[in-house]
Amino acid sequence: MRTPIWQRLSRRRVLSGGIVAAGGAIVGALPNGRPAVAQPPDASHGANVATTATHASANPMITVGDVGSAKNGFDPTAMLTDWETGTVSQLPDGRTLRTFEIEGQDKEIEIASGVLFPAWTYNGRVPGPTLRATEGDHLRVVFRNRASHPHSMHFHGIHAARIDGVPGAGLIEPGQEFVYEFDALPFGCHLYHCHALPLRRHISKGMYGAFIVDPDPARHPESVAVAQSRLLGTAENKEWQELVMVMNGFDTNFDRKNETYAVNTIAHHFMKHPIRIDHDRPVRIYLVNVLEFDLINSFHLHGNFFDYYDHGTTLIPTLTTVDTVMQCQAQRGILEFTYRKHETGAYMFHAHQSEFAELGWMGMFDVVAVAS
Repeated sequence: MRTPIWQRLSRRRVLSGGIVAAGGAIVGALPNGRPAVAQPPDASHGANVATTATHASANPMITVGDVGSAKNGFDPTAMLTDWETGTVSQLPDGRTLRTFEIEGQDKEIEIASGVLFPAWTYNGRVPGPTLRATEGDHLRVVFRNRASHPHSMHFHGIHAARIDGVPGAGLIEPGQEFVYEFDALPFGCHLYHCHALPLRRHISKGMYGAFIVDPDPARHPESVAVAQSRLLGTAENKEWQELVMVMNGFDTNFDRKNETYAVNTIAHHFMKHPIRIDHDRPVRIYLVNVLEFDLINSFHLHGNFFDYYDHGTTLIPTLTTVDTVMQCQAQRGILEFTYRKHETGAYMFHAHQSEFAELGWMGMFDVVAVAS
């Protein structure tokens, strides 16, 4: 009797090579000892894509094959800039009201070529939609649980205890609906996740997403230029290349150890589909770690350094001129850097736990000169 793939796909066997899933090898060498070669990235990613493809194909420690976004219903590249700003209206007191509608859904997703995972999702995707608001907005989040288990939405931010998303305060049964209402405070890079028990189960199955609160420049006269640059839609903000990266992983055989790691879910997606970066514009990354079963995660940038704003709740960097940052689960921050003084080309980024990088958490920036 054939052993199911989720039982055969163990962390140690992935690392030693020879695991072949339906549709593609996971990582490492093929059984005959030949290196597993990655598929080349999409040729639409800019002038340096040939160099980037060479980098990817020369690396034997990345997943083979590709995951189609049509099958999953979401694309990790699109997730980088897919801001959900809600339906905007005005309260009687003149304040902005943002209404978001979220559904809990059970959904099988593909996390590497041929590797399926029975996920629990917000709006059918992992991570869930990136909710974005402005400091001081009043938020109304309508959560409908269409899934098969009790779920909730717990927001990292300031709010009342009665909507905390824990049992007795916004945890709801399948078929029920709950409305979370609170003001968007403080500004920063935050997250939301399900807080049903056992917590590790609900997070590891995919119930989380980024929650960004832009600073209101009127509240920060001492740093108005910086606040303007973070406020979505301003002329200053449009100068930046903003990306949201949710660091996650998946326990495919339910042994409380992750077999794949990623940014935005799909292992090695950004090795095969490098992120195009305009050489002349600065980059801002909203980085969130929701990895379960491992104590820390990390982000390392090749050939460059960045300023880091821990939790994104300051307008002054908490770390300057660093190339690596560590985050525990639920820690998050903002990275800012530029390639303006660099030559164009393919620049790698990855977790600086080598095992994480080899099992999926590694990608490339395709830095190109964009004609004005």
